Amino acid sequence: MKKTAFLILLNLIITSSPSLTYCWIFPEHRDITRAAVEKLSPDQRKLLENLWKMAIAGSEGRLTPELINNGDVASRHLIDFVSWPSISGDHSISSRDMLNIVLKSDWILKVSEIANDLKIELSEADSRDDVLNALRDSDLRFQRADPEYASRAGHNDVHFLCSVSGTTQTLSAYIINSLTEGVPLNALGVYMLYHQLALYKASYFATASLTIEEKTQLLLSALADEAFAIHFLEDFTAAGHAAGVWGDPSQKKGSHDYYNEHGIQTTTWEGVPIILVGDAWIRDEDIEKTAILVKMSLEQVLNAFTGTININSAPLDSVNLFSPADFNISKVDFMPPLKIDSTVIAMAIPILTITPVPALAKGLGELPRFRSELGFFIGLSASLSGTVVSRSFGPSQDYPGVISGVDATIKFGVGLDGVLSESSDGLAFLGVGYKRESGATSGILDLPETKAYGNLLSSIPARSSINIKLRCPFFLIPGDLIFTTPFLSWMAPETLEKMAAFAANGGLIPWQAGISTSIGRFQFIFGREVDVQLFGLNTRDVAFHEGLSPNNERGFVLASYKSTRIEFPILEYRPFRTFAADQSSKLFIQFYGGVDIPYDVELVENLDFKLKDLQNLWYIGFRLAFDWRYYL
Repeated sequence: MKKTAFLILLNLIITSSPSLTYCWIFPEHRDITRAAVEKLSPDQRKLLENLWKMAIAGSEGRLTPELINNGDVASRHLIDFVSWPSISGDHSISSRDMLNIVLKSDWILKVSEIANDLKIELSEADSRDDVLNALRDSDLRFQRADPEYASRAGHNDVHFLCSVSGTTQTLSAYIINSLTEGVPLNALGVYMLYHQLALYKASYFATASLTIEEKTQLLLSALADEAFAIHFLEDFTAAGHAAGVWGDPSQKKGSHDYYNEHGIQTTTWEGVPIILVGDAWIRDEDIEKTAILVKMSLEQVLNAFTGTININSAPLDSVNLFSPADFNISKVDFMPPLKIDSTVIAMAIPILTITPVPALAKGLGELPRFRSELGFFIGLSASLSGTVVSRSFGPSQDYPGVISGVDATIKFGVGLDGVLSESSDGLAFLGVGYKRESGATSGILDLPETKAYGNLLSSIPARSSINIKLRCPFFLIPGDLIFTTPFLSWMAPETLEKMAAFAANGGLIPWQAGISTSIGRFQFIFGREVDVQLFGLNTRDVAFHEGLSPNNERGFVLASYKSTRIEFPILEYRPFRTFAADQSSKLFIQFYGGVDIPYDVELVENLDFKLKDLQNLWYIGFRLAFDWRYYL
């Protein structure tokens, strides 16, 4: 049953616990939208302000009176319009869901606060490690504030652009291909769908006779649809989403992360050279050029509100004009049949002309692909260890000693390093190995004479063990996912998915998230890993142990025994890690503690001696290990 639970858990984590590949992070989306609004002409800005004031009627307790929050104390519990694209896609799954969250949820206010803190921390970051740690803290806070944050990314291919088929593909052909029924759900397709919905509703607003209440509902509906569309339009200019457009999840995430940080050189569709970066690495020029796209999109919707543009058809059937669209990006993997108006396509071309050309599809001329440590693997590890024992097994042997050892382990498991960020760790594996240890430096008596005889009179002899290692993240209590998976996978899979996402990112109390520094990565891992070492299985350990003769005289006699050592790593330090193609290697140091439990004690010789009961042995130690994995 436990084996089955473990296999189910591995499958659940790799398929449902996401590797977040969202595009611009929350504060970056908001900065782009804010810049776009500020770029509007005075007349267009005034029109949008008036429409907003009309839309917020009845929602003044949740929405700011102005498009852009001025940041005063009184308005901190309110959401402004320029935050809507940030909430779309990453914290919601449709424009209807987004508006419902904005107006009714309590947690979105916390998310907004976290995003503001993240912006400040990133602005003050002096190194890559500062950026990674800021992202770690914010991602964990986002996950606690928004429980769906990580699990929502299970269907996040929608944030990517489709690859171009070749160097001769035109923009018009690329647009048609991205909108074709059956192609993977993509950022351009979702933008066009929601943008046309906003244009359609704005056109209806300009021509229909409506009550005040209907105007408010229609305005909220249209603005929500456009905000949702804008999120994906902004995604166009992130390097990871223009480059990481094909491959398995490991390749998508690895390429996404690499190109977002290191950048990519491409051109716009009109042939202008451009360098892109991605989330958390945004530059002022990225905000500037992306804001131009958003400004152009907003202007089209504003022109539809004034009747200058008229779109009288919707891209989907059964559209409710007075409610934001409920096209759920987390439930669909492929583009649905759409009825995109030819006028909308023509209007989109000037916008898309200045967007980056995505990378080529797999084949000749493809960009180099990078992989993250995501997927099933087989691995080998070897280590040197030094263990300090508090005492020996004998009841009167209460003096410490030191034991050195070497071991090798074969592992099979699943790698989920960097699920939310480089601080996360969803690593799970089962390993079997062999260990050889020297005798303890302490003798059977605490006398220099016994130490001179080395292993012969060592309180703990040189010995070997079969090792079984198990590592698995936990939600709240070590091992909780292993035991709950068989039940929750059938009874409450969504609950299990959330638990797995929390576990992979430090647990419900995220004290096990990694800490990035200039000298390496530190992580508390107590409870995530256990090493059971079985000594004496093949050859029983033999040592002198204290006993009593028939005359109650104290003496030492040879005795054999077995023991089971249960070891718990506490802190892990990783100075470096390399990952290329389908293999990874790393050097790390673990500090651990545990207990050694002796049993099955027998006299080697047939003497009429009564052995005193052996006692459990507590210890601490460290190991220097090299770990290699091959991802399948």
